Amino acid sequence: MHVLIVEDDATARVHLTKALTDAGYRVDAAGDGIEGLHRASSTAFDVVIVDRMLPKLDGLALIQSLRATGRKTPVLILSALGEVDDRITGLRAGGDDYLTKPYHLAELLARIDALARRGDASTSESVAKSRLADLELDRMTRRVTRGGRKIELTAREFQLLDYLMQHSGQVVTRTMLLEGVWDYHFDPQTNVIDVHISRLRQAIDKGFDKALLHTVRGAGYSLREEE
Repeated sequence: MHVLIVEDDATARVHLTKALTDAGYRVDAAGDGIEGLHRASSTAFDVVIVDRMLPKLDGLALIQSLRATGRKTPVLILSALGEVDDRITGLRAGGDDYLTKPYHLAELLARIDALARRGDASTSESVAKSRLADLELDRMTRRVTRGGRKIELTAREFQLLDYLMQHSGQVVTRTMLLEGVWDYHFDPQTNVIDVHISRLRQAIDKGFDKALLHTVRGAGYSLREEE
């Protein structure tokens, strides 16, 4: 099971990461709301654990932004705010469960497992497939079609399209692509992105009436259907 922890307290984050790892989970962690949202919206996690009070983007705003992208990943909110109104606010923001700090690890593990089971049926199809207009990407079969026509892509082009599909309607920067597709945490000062974007644009847009892959001058790229 793959779990994301979004917690700004470094000590709490390290302890929780170790506890979940020892319990057999694969764990990623983020220290602020912006990083947490980026990770949660670009990777298919089984459960996301979100601290309510986060820097840069608070936990509730993170969840609302994640839901706005169409992600249905189960979210467990951790918070020192334990009043009934606080829990209701968290659940209405898109959280699936709410656990008040301090908590017992055994209860946390039980809630994670329950959320993962609940999410299996509801998220499997949405995680497996993405669709924009008449463009469809199937992660299970690694098949891409547009208007029913099969589109042949290299492994890197498929990965690039997958990332853009997960961020459809948003402006994706070069930095985001370098980190999310090439796993570079620095700019290698090459035209690798330009080359692959050009090839991908030829593959998915050439021969169709409407372009879906757009260059946003000075900002990056956006996969979207223009009216």
